[in-house]
Amino acid sequence: ELVIYPLVHPEVFRHLGVQPATGVLLHGPPGSGKTQLANAIAGTAKVPFFKLAATEIVSGMSGESEALVRSLFEAARASAPSLVFIDEIDAVCPKRENAAREMEKRIVAQILSSLDELGGSFVIVLGATNRPDALDPALRRAGRFDREIAMGIPDETARGRILQVLSRGLRLAGDVDFTRLARLTPGFVGADLSAVMKEAALFAIKRVFSQLDPNKPTYSQDELSSLAIQEQDFEHAIECVQPSARREGFTTIPNITWEQVGGLQALKKELTLSICEPIRRPEIFHRLGLDIPAGVLLHGPPGCGKTLLAKAVAKESGANLIAIKGPELLNKYVGESEKAVREVFQRARVSAPCIIFFDELDSLCPKRSAEGTSASERVVNQLLTEMDGILERREVYVIAATNRADLIDPAMLRPGRLDKILYVPLPDIHGREDILRRLAIKTPWASDVTLDKIAHQTDGYSGADLQAVIREATLAALEQWSADTDREGQGQEGPGGG
Repeated sequence: ELVIYPLVHPEVFRHLGVQPATGVLLHGPPGSGKTQLANAIAGTAKVPFFKLAATEIVSGMSGESEALVRSLFEAARASAPSLVFIDEIDAVCPKRENAAREMEKRIVAQILSSLDELGGSFVIVLGATNRPDALDPALRRAGRFDREIAMGIPDETARGRILQVLSRGLRLAGDVDFTRLARLTPGFVGADLSAVMKEAALFAIKRVFSQLDPNKPTYSQDELSSLAIQEQDFEHAIECVQPSARREGFTTIPNITWEQVGGLQALKKELTLSICEPIRRPEIFHRLGLDIPAGVLLHGPPGCGKTLLAKAVAKESGANLIAIKGPELLNKYVGESEKAVREVFQRARVSAPCIIFFDELDSLCPKRSAEGTSASERVVNQLLTEMDGILERREVYVIAATNRADLIDPAMLRPGRLDKILYVPLPDIHGREDILRRLAIKTPWASDVTLDKIAHQTDGYSGADLQAVIREATLAALEQWSADTDREGQGQEGPGGG
């Protein structure tokens, strides 16, 4: 509406005396569809389309870059109504105080001047960037790029629709379930899903040729009629494609479900109600006025499953996940740590529903002293500010984990921030037996092994300790088997070689 209406029906705007937006900034992670959206707008509006990549603007000759920008905008005005698209605009319009060369400052000044000359001309400029904060602030004021569209990582429903659109024209088997495939691709953007389609087609072609006679010159329609891209081809493809989101700070959600988390039944129920259900059924919580996302602090002894619970919540809810180790955000340069905190929440907002998981929160958010001057205190203040952004935090959920809740700044634990404080205890005997049963699913056991006996013998063990017990027992069994095999081999060789 911002772009298409004034391009298709400028007479309506002229009649009403309304001036359309001059510039619209599209920002989001790589592969989220910014360039594709610009092309789709141009195709829908059927107006002259002037496309300019950042690499085309930069020139070694003094004044040549500015002349290129001027000529492009003049051509767009002469062809109005028209659309101008500047891709990777952050590369040519960085903050001028950070510009490495005078040429960059001149290009920024020329683009600002050209935007100011477009008023009322029905030329709309689209800019695309992965880093909106790197742009010169003057570019984002009213009358220039005063409208912004955040293009985040698609949620599960959107991924299903994207897969359906991308699969048009492909011959698919009846077992292909796009809803299930969407669940298997958290963190995938449009470009990643397109890569999945191509990989699935390649897997299908390899499989198809293994079923056909390679010596035949051509194949009949009867021979080809049963061949199609199957669900298994998509599953193999998903394993091969690394989502772009992982490179943008997002975490590929591990395949961990509630079934793989032993014990902790009460905590699972609490987390399902606080985070999973609001993400899966937002309309119900909206009707009840429960729009403010919960913040959860998981605390307890090491190895009790705090991180595992957070990963399972992300998997069960279908949300995007940003996993942060507390020390990762700390930087020795002034202002960089606070900037890193802001960027984490910004990435989460444009990719909602999203869960931010802060591990080792005590290292990132320690108690502040009375002086309030240290770098860590500035980080705490920034984190509190982001947590208070209630309206902007819609569908952004925060889970934090710590072994030392007593070290965390008390302001972080008040209502509206991390208001659900859940203790993750050492497992009791029933919890230990449940954990052992889940850990032992893939391990062959002798008939004399009883898990309840092991559970009785491991009082005070955490889930991580029990996993170590299983691993050590497996290694001991492997060592014993290897020794027995060697003895049997020597016994057979002795008589033969004597």
